Amino acid sequence: MILDVAQLISDIKDAASTVIEHDVTEIRGFSDRQLSALALQAKMIAKAITEGEIDDDLRDYFLDSIEEMALNFAKTLRGLLAITIEKVWNAVVRVIWNALEACTGISLKIAS
Repeated sequence: MILDVAQLISDIKDAASTVIEHDVTEIRGFSDRQLSALALQAKMIAKAITEGEIDDDLRDYFLDSIEEMALNFAKTLRGLLAITIEKVWNAVVRVIWNALEACTGISLKIAS
């Protein structure tokens, strides 16, 4: 059986989106290259395993490598989410400060 890269990419997106309760493809700066690289690496590993091109020790090395790639993907996503949360927080504070300024006439500085 040949690993379906497009389906694997879709499954990874769905899994990540489910965990964060947000469509990962809508996060600004999100790159499909990471998902494509993960899926293609998995396909190459699957092919090499099924064709006997790598032994058990080498297989473990490649599986560890793909786990590291997945961890890097998650860390990148975490960073993008942190930026998104900060932008939302800034927007909310800006709205509140503008409302307070309008009601009180006091000029409030918005922290950068």
